[in-house]
Amino acid sequence: MSGSVLVVDDEEIVRNSVRQWLELGGFTVRVAAGADEAIRLVKEAPPEAVLTDFRMPHRSGLELMGDIHRADPDIPVVLLTAHGDVPLAVAAMREGAYDFLQKPHDPELLSAVITRAIERRRLKVQLSQLADRLAAPGAIDARLIGLSKPMAAVRASVLELAGHDRDVIVTGETGTGKEVVARALHDFGPRAKAPFVAVNCAAIPAELFESELFGHEAGAFTGARGARIGKFEHASGGTLLLDEIESMPLPFQAKILRALQERAIERVGSNKLLPIDVRIIAAAKGDLAADSRQGRFRSDLYFRLAAAEIRLPALRERDNDVLLLFEHFAAAAAKGAGRTMSPLRADDLDALLAHDWPGNVRELKNVAERYALGLVATGRSVAEILRRGEPGAPQRSLANRVAAYERALIEAALREHDWSIAAVTEDLGVPRRTLNEKMAKYALTRPGRKES
Repeated sequence: MSGSVLVVDDEEIVRNSVRQWLELGGFTVRVAAGADEAIRLVKEAPPEAVLTDFRMPHRSGLELMGDIHRADPDIPVVLLTAHGDVPLAVAAMREGAYDFLQKPHDPELLSAVITRAIERRRLKVQLSQLADRLAAPGAIDARLIGLSKPMAAVRASVLELAGHDRDVIVTGETGTGKEVVARALHDFGPRAKAPFVAVNCAAIPAELFESELFGHEAGAFTGARGARIGKFEHASGGTLLLDEIESMPLPFQAKILRALQERAIERVGSNKLLPIDVRIIAAAKGDLAADSRQGRFRSDLYFRLAAAEIRLPALRERDNDVLLLFEHFAAAAAKGAGRTMSPLRADDLDALLAHDWPGNVRELKNVAERYALGLVATGRSVAEILRRGEPGAPQRSLANRVAAYERALIEAALREHDWSIAAVTEDLGVPRRTLNEKMAKYALTRPGRKES
């Protein structure tokens, strides 16, 4: 990971050894022999993290931290302490220190702590940027939250398609926000003042599909005592979302296709064609194109709907957004409950970044809200909340945590640079051979490419 670090220590041998180690890890490092020099360097160019000795001549690391935070309260400060200073270092963390390490420090642990500190600072910057975007009335950023490139692409697609009246297919795994995107397409388009009607195709019994979507006349079947309009008529002038459309029975798909081609429907029990003015958004968890090729979905209906398509990225493809979304959801939940949210600890960050998030944003929001409430019954740390579904899961060792974090950072960089090895080596500041070894170690291969 690249990042700027200021190392402050009155012992030259310590300064140089720490600088060499961090530079090998890809960090940009400046050094200072004391607090006065450190403050000057901070004012010249604020670093993303500061590592300072606790006891130094003239002014201590604690005093330096106070000066740094007065200049920029978001710069994380990590203290290097002797064994006897640990109680003081713990007290310093209550006053705003990010973390502390005992001398002699473990180099690997030092890199991991500095990495997390820089990630924390960048998260605060991103949250500030997000807050500015959310403050804009009606901003799409408030609907589709995220600063990663995949989400920027989704927002651009929504804004481009919202003004058109063509039908749209929205695909994505469970929990990626397909209905949120569908509502944004509706609300940012010319049909915004008309109804938005959502239908979950997986929840409708096959024998009720036609009546539910097209409506029926009185006496059309047993129990039909009066006429009833269907979802197509109810959405007149607006948007109809057919969610989980892959679950729609094949025989009924032919009737949907005819309705879309003719822009007219017939209620059950009627021979009268009723014109419809509705935009269709079809949402699917899987690949409808593949389903149509394999006969699980009508190809003619797929091509009729596929005038435009938006694919939603899974959360694991949005590594830069995990911490951002968690902080956003947790802060909102804490505010709603009138509580003060506990700050994330190092093991919380580890757990968030190491988790695969099979339930995507929906799962992340659930975990964030449980964390914000801080109830014993649901778990008070992120790691504990995630382990609740895995009885007896062992605590992860430091080595496993660092490996999980390293893997997440490398995978995020690979996705950000479209798997360009040259770009990633430059971004992370590592030799090509080292990157290749780590990619092999963590089984990181480009999607669609088989491992050799």
